[in-house]
Amino acid sequence: MARKKSRKALFITLGVLLLMIVVIAGWYMSAKRDAVVFVSVEPVAKRTIIQTVNAIGKIQPEYMVKISSEASGEIIFLGARDGDTVRRGDLLVRIQPDIMETQLEQYRASADAAKSAIVVAKAEMDRTDADLKRISELYKKEYASREELDKSKAAYQSAAARYTQALADHSRALGALKQTQATASRTTIMSPMEGVVTYLAVEQGEKVVGTAQMQGTEIMRISNLNIMNVWVDVDENDVAVITLGDTARIKVDALADTTYAGVVYEISHSPKTTAAGTQEEVVNFQVRIRLLNPDPRMRPGMSVSADIETETKADVVAVPIQSVTVNRQDNVQQSNGQQSDDNAWRVTERNADARKKAQPKSMVWVVKGSTVESRVIETGISDQGFIEIIKGLTVGEKVVTAPYQAVSKLLTPGAKIRVENSKDRKVRFDRMRQE
Repeated sequence: MARKKSRKALFITLGVLLLMIVVIAGWYMSAKRDAVVFVSVEPVAKRTIIQTVNAIGKIQPEYMVKISSEASGEIIFLGARDGDTVRRGDLLVRIQPDIMETQLEQYRASADAAKSAIVVAKAEMDRTDADLKRISELYKKEYASREELDKSKAAYQSAAARYTQALADHSRALGALKQTQATASRTTIMSPMEGVVTYLAVEQGEKVVGTAQMQGTEIMRISNLNIMNVWVDVDENDVAVITLGDTARIKVDALADTTYAGVVYEISHSPKTTAAGTQEEVVNFQVRIRLLNPDPRMRPGMSVSADIETETKADVVAVPIQSVTVNRQDNVQQSNGQQSDDNAWRVTERNADARKKAQPKSMVWVVKGSTVESRVIETGISDQGFIEIIKGLTVGEKVVTAPYQAVSKLLTPGAKIRVENSKDRKVRFDRMRQE
């Protein structure tokens, strides 16, 4: 009897515990369903959106000339310093001409020797010509043999060939002499253009190697700073949207107080690849921008950041960019069937439309009274703050913009919300931290 009572008490206790668990679970689910999410909202409005591509690069002058010497020797005069302004024809550098003078003497002697060789060869040719004529007359009268006639002809032909060679040697010696004279005249270097010396590589007293010997020594660079450009590297994914004539806003790191205007005037078709063949491979294309209002403080080589305006749309429906998220249900479905779909896309291209439809759709949370509903949208271009809405929203509707966790995770269709501004949110977070 006592055993039956103990079993009965045990069943009663288990039943009570089970009932309590059900009640607590129901209360928790109800509380979770009725939980209020604090959010910030903003109305849908019409705005002007300017899509931009950001890139970094350097300032470069429109024209820059590298000055080198064709003659080797010691610099005995340096007429310009780094930063000096020079005019066309100004004396820049004078090279010690002693080496060139020695070479000139050698080539003059070679030319004189070649000229003397011509006289000798001419005299020998005239002598053999006279011998040939005399032997020919004797051969006709049968006073000379055929062998003597053949020897006379061979001697004349040999003398004529030496004379021709002497003429060629003299021409070659004169050409070398003229070349050396021209090089010697270039021991004095004049400025080929008007500009500013933006680079000086040597000092007076140093020796330079002429361009006749490989590359030669670069002495200085002269740049025309009246026209300044910006050369930037643009990622391969962005260069396709840039066109000639696009407006650019330039910020120079060293001149942070001013934004300069520019226009795209050249887009390279040759890629600049770094870390080729590795996972860090990057492909960029050079874009050149003409500065419309250059600053006298600008220097070639200064670092810049350029925002190139690729497209502008005025009076379009737009929302803050942080209010747009992806449909989580579509995302889950895509991840569940990603492997099979991806394989199907690799096998054939006829499913391109299906692949496009399978991509997660963009959506926003639209405020309906004290709750929210999800709304699938179609987006267009964007700038740093707002994104164009092509389809799905109308002006005046309110969308949830913050916090990010609410937009991306917490909110569900029909969830209750309470609107608060950023100041109230900060006060609430401060109170929660203190507790």
